[in-house]
Amino acid sequence: MRTFTVNALRELGYEAIDADAAEAAQQKLLQEPRVTILLTDVVLPTGNGRELADELLKARPDLAVLYMTGYTRNAIVHNGTLDPGVRLLNKPFTIEELSRELRAILEDQRASRPAG
Repeated sequence: MRTFTVNALRELGYEAIDADAAEAAQQKLLQEPRVTILLTDVVLPTGNGRELADELLKARPDLAVLYMTGYTRNAIVHNGTLDPGVRLLNKPFTIEELSRELRAILEDQRASRPAG
């Protein structure tokens, strides 16, 4: 799934940095300030995406997070609804669905920037 997603991101014109574990993702992201979106699975080989995002947001509060999951119940859905501000992409997803979510995040980021 990671290979498909990285290839899809590149096909859509995005730069993508991939990691095979939460720790590696955290190190890479903290070293690369140009990254503005974290795309993470909820379930990771080590840890989980929610914990990864929470840790990264401490250092990078401007970071947008897009979760993906193949599970209907997970760490970010409570009583059938998403936590406020959480974006979730259900697997399997298409390149078009991925593109739509990323565009929405980028639009939100542009709208929240101070004018000037």
